[in-house]
Amino acid sequence: MAIKLRNEYGPVLHMPTSKENLKEKGPQNATDSYVHKQYPANQGQEVEYFVAGTHPYPPGPGVALTADTKIQRMPSESAAQSLAVALPSQTKADVNRTAPSGSEYRHPGASDRPQPPAMNSIVMETGNTKNSALMAKKAPTMPKPQWHPPWKLYRVISGHLGWVRCIAVEPGNQWFVTGSADRTIKIWDLASGKLKLSLTGHISTVRGVIVSTRSPYLFSCGEDKQVKCWDLEYNKVIRHYHGHLSAVYGLDLHPTIDVLVTCSRDSTARIWDVRTKASVHTLSGHTNAVATVRCQAAEPQIITGSHDTTIRLWDLVAGKTRVTLTNHKKSVRAVVLHPRHYTFASGSPDNIKQWKFPDGSFIQNLSGHNAIINTLTVNSDGVLVSGADNGTMHLWDWRTGYNFQRVHAAVQPGSLDSESGIFACAFDQSESRLLTAEADKTIKVYREDDTATEETHPVSWKPEIIKRKRF
Repeated sequence: MAIKLRNEYGPVLHMPTSKENLKEKGPQNATDSYVHKQYPANQGQEVEYFVAGTHPYPPGPGVALTADTKIQRMPSESAAQSLAVALPSQTKADVNRTAPSGSEYRHPGASDRPQPPAMNSIVMETGNTKNSALMAKKAPTMPKPQWHPPWKLYRVISGHLGWVRCIAVEPGNQWFVTGSADRTIKIWDLASGKLKLSLTGHISTVRGVIVSTRSPYLFSCGEDKQVKCWDLEYNKVIRHYHGHLSAVYGLDLHPTIDVLVTCSRDSTARIWDVRTKASVHTLSGHTNAVATVRCQAAEPQIITGSHDTTIRLWDLVAGKTRVTLTNHKKSVRAVVLHPRHYTFASGSPDNIKQWKFPDGSFIQNLSGHNAIINTLTVNSDGVLVSGADNGTMHLWDWRTGYNFQRVHAAVQPGSLDSESGIFACAFDQSESRLLTAEADKTIKVYREDDTATEETHPVSWKPEIIKRKRF
């Protein structure tokens, strides 16, 4: 026992218990008497020790607790938050011998145990003496979110004979294009909602459409494994891009060079030269269908999300993965890039997660949209929209992750309630209208409520503690 006590409790055995305990218990305590007989280390020194707390010994050599923690069975939350452990100057050298750096304290018996980040060391000066104190910082709280006006439905456009699977607005903001399970691509007037043109050519569901900003071309892809380039001056297909072995689920155009990127159920994404139709790279690495792909001018230039629950950031030149993000637990069906910040978001049934480029550093979770999230879009004001399989649409403040509106629009008359999924959504170029492509065969158009103010629609926000869990 003597060896065990010396090895395990040696640094603190010379310490007496609190004065209060000594008065109450006296010398009857066998452990205390043993301590004083065997280890009279500091009897010659005039060191005033005072220990108060829930444990007979302090957590380290020569450590005194403050009045906040005197003799409590279970410290209250307020006491735990305001805990401050003062280190007497006589024993500062002993503590520094076991401290990893500066005045950051570490228990002598736990050499590699990580300390909680909430404990931040500061130096307090009282008179002529300097005392190092460990102060508990408050947990981070959500800053007050920016106020956004609510969005309201003002138009429902019908005309497709099947689920509307994809939507894109042309750069001039005059019209928009949709692709559907009825195998057609339709072009609609944005201001009036009238049908302008129908394009046929796909032999299965159209899953992706995009309009080029660099040329008068429209690109489409579908479950028939085909990727087509349409010339909008002649309304005809002028190029096919062959190579995918299964349904093509999405596509995107590079903003600065003539490159098209497609993603497929064959677990690959492919990079195509728009002019020559050549397959420049096949991006392989995902182990399940690749559901979404996004391009940007900065590195990493290509981002993919897959049913294998991972997100990959790709090197366009080498055609290889730069980073694989494995935080999601379920399929990643949607990825969106912020138009101004160097950040992006990904949507999955477990969470919406925000990330920082270029290495995919995790920022925060946006929790609460408990459904299969099919689509994400964001505008430059920081309004993030998530659309789900059950027909719900949530609107979030990008910076804080505050969910300021939830929408569940009624299905088109004659449709089943189960046909209320949102497959795609997009803001127009002015960002004043929000378009959604839905399972009830309609396109719904939303706009901001002009009559809403911060008084009529206040932010019901409380400074709650942020749960920045990584998974």
